[in-house]
Amino acid sequence: MAVKRRIDPAEGAAAFRRWIQNDVEGAAELPRPLIAMAVRYTLEELATRAEGNSVEVRVPPFGVTQCIPGPRHTRGTPPNVIELPAPLWLALASGRVGWAAALASGKVNASGLRADLSAELPLV
Repeated sequence: MAVKRRIDPAEGAAAFRRWIQNDVEGAAELPRPLIAMAVRYTLEELATRAEGNSVEVRVPPFGVTQCIPGPRHTRGTPPNVIELPAPLWLALASGRVGWAAALASGKVNASGLRADLSAELPLV
């Protein structure tokens, strides 16, 4: 089953590129709607590349997706959950931070045997 996109891929990719450029240059903070679009776009990219329902990735307050092939979860809190803040998620998606470094930062809550995105990141 193909992932249904809500973010236009061209607009989402542009927002993500703008976040990357801003991160490299160390410029002022970007507008919240642009960050939201970049997060949602990258979550959709992850779900497209690692289609499945065994891991839930949460980036509050901007978005959530299910990904990674494996047992499907249908009710209650999923057994495999990854939750992290938007700046760290975008840094992972862009390759500016690796999975091991993100976990070591203490800003990633990852629970469950399948809660590992190291094989799926970076997205660019």
